[in-house]
Amino acid sequence: MKKKELLNIKNLHVATENKEILKGLDLIVNQGEIHVIMGPNGAGKSTLMNAIMGHPKYEVTKGGIFFEGEEITGLKTDERARKGIFLSFQTPEEVPGITVEGMLKSARFAATGKPVRTLPFRKEMKEKMELLHFDEDYAQRYLNVGFSGGEKKKSEILQMTMLAPKLAILDEIDSGLDVDAVRDVADSIHGFLEEEKSLLIITHNSKLLDYIKPDLVHILMDGRIVKTGDASLAEDVINNGFTEYKEAVNS
Repeated sequence: MKKKELLNIKNLHVATENKEILKGLDLIVNQGEIHVIMGPNGAGKSTLMNAIMGHPKYEVTKGGIFFEGEEITGLKTDERARKGIFLSFQTPEEVPGITVEGMLKSARFAATGKPVRTLPFRKEMKEKMELLHFDEDYAQRYLNVGFSGGEKKKSEILQMTMLAPKLAILDEIDSGLDVDAVRDVADSIHGFLEEEKSLLIITHNSKLLDYIKPDLVHILMDGRIVKTGDASLAEDVINNGFTEYKEAVNS
């Protein structure tokens, strides 16, 4: 059975600070698929991520972004989030004055427009925190304030699982995590994927890919996707680097 198309990026050109970063990028992510984006520093990975979420600093100069068949290129970030797109940050910000639980309840209300019942919400949150081996006391702490790097990453995954977006974009979510924490994050991601959700993972190492097997791996170089393959492509990059792809771009 043909998979339902979720995200379709067509000939995307994006500039920031008067410099073109993405130079005609095409990408299709279907429902229930896991895609991995790999590339050297400066290739455009962060620009792609921010363009999908509608960060105002990144200007789409040509092409478009379509989500479930609807063009979202001109929508604001919060509007894209309500449609079911979630972005985790490589370095999550600390937010004094707002607890983890408070933020999650507000975000769910904003996404669904429905009142959030406290007791069922807390029960669900506790279950998801247990799967992450994330102490439930953190739910009452200010968001990311005083959290270690690993705790901030777990907080991001907790947000993803509680908000249950249609598409989650994970930016270097395994960076700085020890082996046990990567396994905890992977377990939560597997639970998320059971609901036919889609993932777009930006990474440069193999930690998470030891537990999460992608459907497709894309090599991003100089603002374009220059190679697409299965999980073996990620292994090749991890073992051999990007040299051959750089040579192909420059030739």
